[in-house]
Amino acid sequence: MSSLNLDDFTDLIERPDGGVRRDAEARRERQIVPPGALGRLDELGEWLAAAQSAVPVRPIEQPRVVLFAGDHGIAELGVSARPAGTADQLVREVLEGGRPVSVLARRLGVPVRVVDMALDCDPQTLPGDVVRHRVRRGSGRIDLEDALTPEEAEAAFRAGIAVADEEADSGTDLVVLGDVSVGGTTAAGVLVAALCGTDASVVTGRGGQAIDDLAWMRKCAAIRDALRRARPVLGDQLQLLATVGGADLAAITGFLLQSAVRKMPVILDGVVVAACALVGQRIAFRAPDWWLAGQNSGEPGQGKALDRMALEPLLDQGVTVGEGAGALLALPLVQAAAALAAELPEKPEDSVEPEKEPEKE
Repeated sequence: MSSLNLDDFTDLIERPDGGVRRDAEARRERQIVPPGALGRLDELGEWLAAAQSAVPVRPIEQPRVVLFAGDHGIAELGVSARPAGTADQLVREVLEGGRPVSVLARRLGVPVRVVDMALDCDPQTLPGDVVRHRVRRGSGRIDLEDALTPEEAEAAFRAGIAVADEEADSGTDLVVLGDVSVGGTTAAGVLVAALCGTDASVVTGRGGQAIDDLAWMRKCAAIRDALRRARPVLGDQLQLLATVGGADLAAITGFLLQSAVRKMPVILDGVVVAACALVGQRIAFRAPDWWLAGQNSGEPGQGKALDRMALEPLLDQGVTVGEGAGALLALPLVQAAAALAAELPEKPEDSVEPEKEPEKE
């Protein structure tokens, strides 16, 4: 019997400090630029202050990109533009600096960490720090079989918790969270459709590397078939991840929840991370208060998930490549909000004009 009790997260996760947020709002009222003139940057700065329990807000000094990687058996059906079992190639390109997230991370000076949960390759071909949390080689074909055994799902979930603790303990003060997968958007679509009570066609997108119409129809049918298997286990979120998720998705969910426990803010990337966040919200309703939606990728499943969590994307760039690239684009915006909230001077006290007395008749 599992010793992992997901209900514990409801008690462990607190909301960002509301009193500190009110103090941040009051400070903003006193600054030389009128409140509202900076648009959403005001809201971001106040959110960060509450998350940090600090006024003025501290700068984001140790951000990190964390990517969970895995292959999905459902890719065998031709639901992705990439061949099944080739996510390890993407991981190598990330590590070698040739993927969009690698280029952006270099430009922004942000380290990138890749965590292999279920890549379909020999673990000896990748660095030891990448593969040390691996649960299995590839996840099951979710239209016909479970993605994971219950034991594997728990192991993956716990791995996500462990990675979050490692990051928090090392001083990471904000995480840009993404995935590297082949077939992952199909599993994500199943989770979103199941949790939002929608049909497969409503959540089926074109994926990171856009697929043609025939592949889209195959993907829609795969999500429909997997959705039938998901509905009976909707009441058990860990079993849901085992049935139609995958090791990388289970780990992302665990990571998100433990990040909220550790009060470590997270910027969410695309549909895969959004689907896991939706599962996390079902487990602990306060957890989304610690997350930001980095950007709108245009994937319909992501839109449904973010609407359900009341998260509004910071950017609308339509970046579907995954790997945290779209969310990483939002990091400078968050850093700018922190700088403005902390560094804009306050109005001198004597600059407030006294009220004029009414003229005597």
